[in-house]
Amino acid sequence: MNLAARLLRALTDPDVTRDDADRHLDLSQVSDEELGSLFVAAYRRDTSAGTALSTVRSSILEAVRERQPRYTPDACRSMFDVLVEECREHGWADLTLGLGALDHCTAPAPDVSEQARTLVGLWLEKERLRQPYALLAVAGLAGGGTLRAAVERLSRDVGPIVADEIAVIAGLPPAEQAPLSDIDRGHPYASPVAHAWRRSAGNPAYVAFARRALEAAADRTDAIKAGEIPYRADKAFTDREVTALGQALRVALLRDELWLPDLFDRLLPGICLAPTAARTLPSQALLYEVVRAAQDFPTPELVTAIRTVRRTVRHAGVPKQLDKMLKKVDAALAERTDVALRLPRLGFETASLGGTTAGGVLRRQAGDYEAVVTVTETATLTWEKDSRPLRSLPAPVRRDHTALVRELRDLVKRVNAQLATLLRALEGGYTVDAAHRYGWWRTELAGHPLARTLVRRLIWEIEVAPGEWRAVLPETDEHLPDAPDEALVRLWHPLRSAPDAVRAWRDLLTERRIRQPFKQAFREIYRLTPAEERTRVYSNRFAAHIVHYRTMFALFRSRRWKSDLLGPWDGGEFDQAQRILAAGQWRVRFFHSLADWAGGDELASTDQVRFDRRAEGAWQETPLADVPPLVFSEAMRDVDLFVGVTSIAADPDWTDGGPERTYWERASFAELTESAEARRDVLERILPRLKIADRCTLDGRFLIVRGDLRTYKIHLGSANILMAPDDSYLCIVPARGKGDGKVFLPFEDERLSLILSKAFLLAADTDITDETILMQIKRGA
Repeated sequence: MNLAARLLRALTDPDVTRDDADRHLDLSQVSDEELGSLFVAAYRRDTSAGTALSTVRSSILEAVRERQPRYTPDACRSMFDVLVEECREHGWADLTLGLGALDHCTAPAPDVSEQARTLVGLWLEKERLRQPYALLAVAGLAGGGTLRAAVERLSRDVGPIVADEIAVIAGLPPAEQAPLSDIDRGHPYASPVAHAWRRSAGNPAYVAFARRALEAAADRTDAIKAGEIPYRADKAFTDREVTALGQALRVALLRDELWLPDLFDRLLPGICLAPTAARTLPSQALLYEVVRAAQDFPTPELVTAIRTVRRTVRHAGVPKQLDKMLKKVDAALAERTDVALRLPRLGFETASLGGTTAGGVLRRQAGDYEAVVTVTETATLTWEKDSRPLRSLPAPVRRDHTALVRELRDLVKRVNAQLATLLRALEGGYTVDAAHRYGWWRTELAGHPLARTLVRRLIWEIEVAPGEWRAVLPETDEHLPDAPDEALVRLWHPLRSAPDAVRAWRDLLTERRIRQPFKQAFREIYRLTPAEERTRVYSNRFAAHIVHYRTMFALFRSRRWKSDLLGPWDGGEFDQAQRILAAGQWRVRFFHSLADWAGGDELASTDQVRFDRRAEGAWQETPLADVPPLVFSEAMRDVDLFVGVTSIAADPDWTDGGPERTYWERASFAELTESAEARRDVLERILPRLKIADRCTLDGRFLIVRGDLRTYKIHLGSANILMAPDDSYLCIVPARGKGDGKVFLPFEDERLSLILSKAFLLAADTDITDETILMQIKRGA
């Protein structure tokens, strides 16, 4: 009896024992077709029957989440039988499971019209109808009379927008109805995964409905504003209309329709501002649904429209809620590299900012004074009178031009948010190997008044001939290559370059003192190791580290990884942080678990890293050797960051004992990781330029600093210090905040700044006045 047969017996035999159920749970041996039959059996079996089957059921459900099952015609019929049973017994069943089984049937789909009629009949008896799209698709399987009954019921008292939607879906062939059921939402705050929306966005009839629906919504808000429709607070649209409009908007946003910006200019003010002086909104619900849609598929134009109405809405609590939601929108826009690089010019012009530097400048008159908004790395607002710069905001301007001051301060915040999004999008483009048309790049990035000072300090590759890429740094190359407008240009990455070329770029940046907006020339690269080739589907490169958990959890969020919070509750001891890469085609998972509490500080232990590829709508675990090198390198770079920043080895005053202390002593001075090697590379270049150069040398994993009292070894990974001659430990707790920035660094690295600040301190150890440091130094001197 093979594994699938044994598991099927465990699910169908009422006399199965716990021992039978708990064995043989490696479902990688089960085929997709066998998994489909197992899933039907697992879904059928009542979970209240006992606990013996819990392991089998949970393993099958987990496998279904990770893989796409296939269904025989018999399994499809059985699935519909199960749904009928569930609906009769529990009052509800997930209709999309039946439609999904038919969609992945291994042979011509069986006749399930009888079960479909029964399901629809049971459904229509209910007061509240869930899964309307799936219900229509199932009704279509049952035949014309059943479909008409479902349409009539779903169209009752829902308004013209929803009635139009129902009519559109009901008129589609069954093969086109079923995919739309994937975007059914159980409640308005949940959104299906992106591939479900993509199937809907490819349906011409639904796309046409999306535009009609959104324009009808804007027409209605126009009528409310004109007084043609009586104003009632938050009653411009029904709950069902809000859901339908949110789905229509997501489809249009995913397609990045050209008509959307004009629609935003009508619809958003219409749902945010009452036609009276009331502080209420015509539809607060639709406003929040629009922002949730922006979290799924943002565009720069929608983000701008939301921020515009945020400044004008009168309701006291809405701006605060929008600010919270916009943080997720900004992060999502940075991930959507195909649209995030569209920057509005906002009236800025390119102007000289001194020397050869040119950036964006916007000037606005305020009486005898002039406001100047300048964009270099960030946007800043200054004031001038008679072309002379002033130190602060002039009192007459503050008094007489309050609205202008507020507008310009908001503009500075908006531009800085857009620049941060631009950089995240550019860096995120590595995993999709994003390439742009040269003509567009020249004008809309390298020549854009807002983006130019950032873009020109990055290294780019231009395809000057088929397969021939030329790397350029616009900041130092006065003349860009002569290439056709249709040629491709992409960000340079050290993984694609020879070591000599990487060294040359690093030397150039250091010599010219060019600070890149994110780490590029000195970027860490991660290649597959022999150990990872042996483990095949997982990496232990960053396993077995002890980390400050809450700090690592915060880093997950800042780097756009999803993870559940660990804690002392059921299932809270283990988790896998996940990030979706390469436009949704790859997923990386970083396993970790709670380890201990130390003085109220939660500690976690790190574990494996695994990769999955999306195939047929499901994730499939993939050997590391099959992961694209850029995807692998960028994902592992994030994991290195998580471990390097949060490891207790980087905590200079760690004093707890036990196994954590053993780990601290081992890891504090361990071999260098790729990020630490990058610090060493920078130090090799900048040390000769420092005033303490004659007191510093690099030796393996340490920066050696010769003081007058002792000689010190600063570890380039942890920044911890050992003192000669006995390698005694020196604890120096860094002051809060960043360094003074007097030493040029080609990229921002807090650990490198800390190492240099300690080196300057210890090179002049006779000037140290801190008694806690002096006592440690003199103890063994």
